[in-house]
Amino acid sequence: MDTGLKFSLPKWRLTRWLTHSGQDTPADIRAALIASLFGTLPIFAGGVINTLMISGVVTWRRPEPLYVSWLILEVVLALVRVTILRMALRAAPKGGNTHTDLYILLALLWAFSVGYGVFITFINGDWLAATLAGVSCGAMAGGICFRNYGAPRLVGAMIFLSLGPMCLGALFTGEWVTAIVFIQIPFYLISMSVASHRLNRILVSTMLAERDSDRRASEDALTGLANRAGLQAALERVCSSARGHDSAAALLYMDMDDFKRINDTHGHAGGDQVLKTIADRMRAMLRVDDVAARIGGDEFIVLVTGIDATAALRLGEHLLRDVSQPITLADGSRVSVGLSIGISILSNANRTPQAALDSADAALYRAKAQGGRRCVVDAIDPCAESEDLPGASLAA
Repeated sequence: MDTGLKFSLPKWRLTRWLTHSGQDTPADIRAALIASLFGTLPIFAGGVINTLMISGVVTWRRPEPLYVSWLILEVVLALVRVTILRMALRAAPKGGNTHTDLYILLALLWAFSVGYGVFITFINGDWLAATLAGVSCGAMAGGICFRNYGAPRLVGAMIFLSLGPMCLGALFTGEWVTAIVFIQIPFYLISMSVASHRLNRILVSTMLAERDSDRRASEDALTGLANRAGLQAALERVCSSARGHDSAAALLYMDMDDFKRINDTHGHAGGDQVLKTIADRMRAMLRVDDVAARIGGDEFIVLVTGIDATAALRLGEHLLRDVSQPITLADGSRVSVGLSIGISILSNANRTPQAALDSADAALYRAKAQGGRRCVVDAIDPCAESEDLPGASLAA
């Protein structure tokens, strides 16, 4: 779902209504549906080229004011739409303004221009031109449904603007057989609108299922924290971020000092309760953007951005104090656990996932060797001399 492209959400009341995909659609999926409106570029190009060719051929046959106006409208809209689309695709990777409202409005105008072309061919009684424009319009309606599946209301509006004028034009033909248009077009409009709504619901359901599957794949089942895969993904994001070289981040590698004793005394159910309680305490201490992970039986890692060695050590001290508070188990007994914490600062040469993990693991080993229940900060630069910052300990 995440392509790295961030398209602006609609702000106008009309465009918000047109792109509405249901009250129960989560914000991230709604953003993905908006992004889908900018995709399927071959269909976009095919639609633009098709309408330009039809209006150009019709105008070449009969260079009358109505046909010339249609061609001019198509050319202007094509140029503006392509320009806005190029601007959007350039701005999306940077999270800039992609002019989504204007982009949607231009799509409506394009649908109207196609409908206008069909209408003027009907009122002129030019059946060859009407056939070309009608076939083009029908083909375009299919492209509208396929390309704009993320916004079913927009699909209905565009089909109405493109095919609706055909009904009006049929009134001027003087041929009673064209009355069939009054049956076909509304039926087509309703059926395609219903189909696009159903397709949208299926798509949203599929995206929800994929998101849930992704979440389960990167989440520890017992604690709800990230698992090793989730941590790896978060580490790679931090390490590859262009902003990462401007602000440091810290990795806190934690291991319980006496968890085996709890498991042996209270069983795995008691051990699981301890793990879940510790996870809840960690989660309560962290910010929204921080990542807490369980990567082994009693091993936890916290990834914190925008933090230096001093602040990381302070956070480690808070974790030592809060996590070590007594825990009441289901049978009423109270237990306490200790932590050893190794801290790695991600900065400059140390900004790779493996280097950060190795550095934190080395610091954890030193904390364990010094008796446990303490924090040790590893050297900030792995190329520097191996001299730890002062450790912090928690009295037993």
